[in-house]
Amino acid sequence: MKIRNLVGNRFKERPSDCVVDSHALMVRGGYIKNVANGIFSLYPPAKRVTRKIENIIREEMDRIDGQEVMFPVVLPGSLWDESGRYQSVGEELLRFKDRSGSRMILGMTHEEASVQLVKEYANSYAKYPFMIYQIQTKFRDEARPRAGLIRVREFTMKDAYSFHTSQEDLEAYYQKCYDSYNRIFARCGIPEVVAVASDSGMMGGSVSHEYMLLTPVGEDSIAICTECDYRANMEAADSIIENENVIPMADMAEVHTPNEKTIEEVANFLKVPVTQTCKAVVYQKNADDSYVIVFIRGDLDVNEAKLSKLVGENIHPAVITEECGIVAGFIGPKGLPENVTVFFDSSLKGLDNLVAGANKTDYHVTGFNIERDYGAVEYVDAAKIVEGGICPCCGKKTITVQRGIEVGNIFQLGTKYSKSMGLTYLDENGETKDAIMGCYGIGVGRMAASVCEVKHDDYGPIWPISIAPWEIHMCLLRADDAEAKAFADDLYAKMNNSGMEVLYDDRDDVRPGAMFADADLIGAPIRVIVGPKNLQEGLVEIVSRDKSISMKVNKDEVIQKVNEIRAEMFAKINEKVVD
Repeated sequence: MKIRNLVGNRFKERPSDCVVDSHALMVRGGYIKNVANGIFSLYPPAKRVTRKIENIIREEMDRIDGQEVMFPVVLPGSLWDESGRYQSVGEELLRFKDRSGSRMILGMTHEEASVQLVKEYANSYAKYPFMIYQIQTKFRDEARPRAGLIRVREFTMKDAYSFHTSQEDLEAYYQKCYDSYNRIFARCGIPEVVAVASDSGMMGGSVSHEYMLLTPVGEDSIAICTECDYRANMEAADSIIENENVIPMADMAEVHTPNEKTIEEVANFLKVPVTQTCKAVVYQKNADDSYVIVFIRGDLDVNEAKLSKLVGENIHPAVITEECGIVAGFIGPKGLPENVTVFFDSSLKGLDNLVAGANKTDYHVTGFNIERDYGAVEYVDAAKIVEGGICPCCGKKTITVQRGIEVGNIFQLGTKYSKSMGLTYLDENGETKDAIMGCYGIGVGRMAASVCEVKHDDYGPIWPISIAPWEIHMCLLRADDAEAKAFADDLYAKMNNSGMEVLYDDRDDVRPGAMFADADLIGAPIRVIVGPKNLQEGLVEIVSRDKSISMKVNKDEVIQKVNEIRAEMFAKINEKVVD
């Protein structure tokens, strides 16, 4: 490919609407073109990167006996009725009607379709286990798309579904997928991806992991123990609190706290530590808008994913009305309406003297003791884990909180979909059993953007050779020099014929500085520079995009040297791939 024919423009300026570097560089480098909010077209460089990622994924899925299939983009709503998700999934599921009035959806995930595909086939235990996978365009109507390809509405994803006759078999295959994902990320040049325990969310199931690429621009917060192997998404991390009573037990008393509504204002007004306050956080159930109140230590935040599991359904932050009987800003455990669901977080356990709301405008109570003044309660874990918190695994106060981008996820679904959709088989004894399922996903475009996010400099991406759009970028510095042009054209043809991936810049109207700037934005790992001055000495310059290699070699040894460098780059990647 000659760069003069490459579709897409490259430019210097950082677009003002690009918040993260990967988004800016992929726009500047002619990788992506915005079509609508969260919807992008891919120019050839991006398509070449994603195709290589897809090929690596296919190889690793086939390695663990996966079978590639293809599900429809558009699915009937009735199929999602069977699983119960047509109603339970929120507005991110795009629903519409076809010309006959039938309810349809754009697929955002394909659990239902996978069950529908294999239901007739998988009717005997002798057919199990097996795994099917696809690489498919999907649509999720995200409320807040951001960061280029990192969070979009339309995306390409690999999703796989495994089917089993026992939990033990699922767990064994789940480990195979767990290891396979580590191989995929290592082969794509990001072995630093970490697997963390996660919340299963709308997917369901009992066990799940997310694969996180740690970066400050990540959307997810991850709890990591510095002393052991514990890693978990904040949504799934257990919060362990050890309280010390710093204020002795006292009688409960009502105190006037005019206009002091936030927990910080109240603590300052009463001159007590925030850790001695009982904060009320209010939600409503999505189904009926009934109120849910979590009482939690004042310095902590509620983990909404945990709370949703405790409630048993989806929730949202509350809108408190005058007629609901809840006094906003002064909410306490005593005197709440009977129709309110109440939880006490374990962070309050053992505190004898708390400040809490009095359920009366401009009033709080001091000396509040939960067991004495409210009654026996069952404490729950509804809090977010915090920096310096106690590790749920080793018990040390060694938790750090880091940001990361989710590049993959795996779930043990169990019988969530098979039971609701009637996927059964006859076992060895002729008894009908529900199939057991696993689910495994990787976002292809997000992976490409994530690699760019962690592997770039101020000038452009620094692609790992395994997924680079081109392995070699050849620059001819003087296209008007007949000898240099002839040599470069011949070298380009020879490299192509030897199977090398070469992008050739032989433009005669571009200065070397602009040529190199374009090469930086494209990010090929090996750069071959042909110029009249070096050729007079029989030399050609070879540099690497990451600046680790800079040399001049005999013009007759260019292909040999490039092959050596190429092999070394692949070897460095493969060193991180664990069999």
